[in-house]
Amino acid sequence: MYSVEKSKGISFTKKIDYILFIAVLVLSAMGIVILDSATKAMASGSRMMTIQIVSLGIGLVLSLIVSSIDYKDFKVLGVVLYIVSVALLVLVLIIGTGDKEWGSKSWIRLGSIGFQPSELAKISFIMVSSLFLEKISEGEKNKNILKLIIYAVIPVLLVLKQPDTGTAIVFIFAFCAMIFVAGIPYKYIWITAATFLASLPLAWFFVLKDYQKSRIMVYLNPELDKANRGYQVYQSKMVIGSGQLYGKGLYSGIQTQNGSVPVRESDFIFTVIGEELGFIGAAIIVALVFFILLRCMYVARNSRDKYGAFLVVGVTSMLAFHFIENIGMCIGLLPVTGIPLPFISYGGSSMITNYIAIGMILSVSMRRKRTIFNSSQ
Repeated sequence: MYSVEKSKGISFTKKIDYILFIAVLVLSAMGIVILDSATKAMASGSRMMTIQIVSLGIGLVLSLIVSSIDYKDFKVLGVVLYIVSVALLVLVLIIGTGDKEWGSKSWIRLGSIGFQPSELAKISFIMVSSLFLEKISEGEKNKNILKLIIYAVIPVLLVLKQPDTGTAIVFIFAFCAMIFVAGIPYKYIWITAATFLASLPLAWFFVLKDYQKSRIMVYLNPELDKANRGYQVYQSKMVIGSGQLYGKGLYSGIQTQNGSVPVRESDFIFTVIGEELGFIGAAIIVALVFFILLRCMYVARNSRDKYGAFLVVGVTSMLAFHFIENIGMCIGLLPVTGIPLPFISYGGSSMITNYIAIGMILSVSMRRKRTIFNSSQ
């Protein structure tokens, strides 16, 4: 049996990191209100809100369950989840559905219920990578470095095959952050960087789809295709700017409510924030996000062992990339990748995954002041 925290001296409720947990809840609550405004004029708005609220509830429960498990047990659970994740990533290539325009296969649907295997894969990827990084940091380098690379590459390649470049970059970003913190010899980092740079021409001609190339070109030159490929970013920047300092008010955004904002319920939900809440509202969201990330890094710094630190760094970097990329692409600073805004954008799989990730951080945080845990705890 996996060790679950029981009342012993200090109750579970007293050990939970309320600072982090409440901050995430506040962001989620703000997200529900913002999403309701974004979908108010949409025919499927009511259904989206139901899914989002139910997913939030499920995520909260799973977060508390995960936090009650001693994170050292993730070493075993992570391997099991990794195997399941890889199997699902293979399955989605066979029976998956997705965006018809781009030809991607990212979803497995069972009737009206659908989920993205890549979301579960993010969690297992971080768990398994943390396990190998701990072994490497303890001196078991040679064979574990090779295993780490193999285990890391498999899910990335499967996600790219869907194709879902944005999610694949999330894996890579989290992996790079973790190996940087682990202090892996720089020669391995330089070799990896050199290999990546050398592969760029091959990726451009043989891996990237036409729409992906177009996104990159439009990002480099926004005026290149303002009426087609560049429309989303152009419209997004214009709508955000129209909010000015105080915004037009929730449910009162002209561009939001008349449907002029593209994919406003998920990828470009930050445009809704900019138009309806203005610079002040957007700044409050960014400040709350920054606070959550700082709190996560505090937990990583004070974890009881390296494995816990690697787990938290992996999850934090995953969330950080989502926040930075989503906001960055909405204001035209970063290329469009289809990355949602955590705890705010519509998406049941994303919401549940993010709360499981927070549960992992809470598990590390709750045990950071104790050095030994008996197996019976």
